[in-house]
Amino acid sequence: MAIPCPHFIASEKAAMEAGLLLPSSSLSQLILTQDDLKKIAAYKAVEYVESGMVLGLGTGSTAKHAVDRIGELLHQGKLKDIVGIPTSKKTHEQALSLGIPLSDLDSHPVVDLAIDGADEVDPYLNLVKGRGGSLLREKMVEGACKKFVVIVDESKLVNYIGGSGLAMPVEVIQFCWKFTASRLQNLFQESGCVAKLRTLGEKAEPYVTDNGNYIIDLYFKQSIGDLKAASDSILQIAGVVEHGMFIDMATTVIVAGELGLTVKNK
Repeated sequence: MAIPCPHFIASEKAAMEAGLLLPSSSLSQLILTQDDLKKIAAYKAVEYVESGMVLGLGTGSTAKHAVDRIGELLHQGKLKDIVGIPTSKKTHEQALSLGIPLSDLDSHPVVDLAIDGADEVDPYLNLVKGRGGSLLREKMVEGACKKFVVIVDESKLVNYIGGSGLAMPVEVIQFCWKFTASRLQNLFQESGCVAKLRTLGEKAEPYVTDNGNYIIDLYFKQSIGDLKAASDSILQIAGVVEHGMFIDMATTVIVAGELGLTVKNK
């Protein structure tokens, strides 16, 4: 989808660095795709990165732009002494290919800054993440960071968690997953919850996470209410590893939309 962009608040620099705007051009002349918006938001997020930081490297199409930019700045010598902690095998491979030095939480239990995308953002900056399948590692890394910058396009904004009608993922162990899925669905029966095993391909083989687990996707017809209470209830079910609600974790959300970049701080 191409979006006419009449004005971008504080985004000219990010647009130029993303290769979408020439110095002699105006943002009012641009026709931007959704991926262009993601790239501009990602480049804006990387402006928070400083030399010497330990960085959480997110997963997904939006976070990929941020990781590419960090690698570019390292290569140019504009960033130095960066240590990246990837949130998935895919991001690990991407970062290695870009020459970004990598480590883990065992060696660096405190992360200065994490940059990642999200599948939903509610008005209180609570998130749904994990439709790409990396929610457990994302939550571990992003839960250890001092600052968590989230980058999204405006299609990800919702009135309440689950409001998009799309999946809220829960990572579960493979053993008796149907039993676990049934308990999850019954837990949110009043919200019209439907629980489905995530599958891949024509043969509908179960999707397996980097951690060797399955994902049960929960679909809600209405709000599930108190998110912290819902979180506690989900995690109390034996067989559940982690869920995709990221509650009170984002410190900054950068939203790219038709009217420009909006920066929301906690």
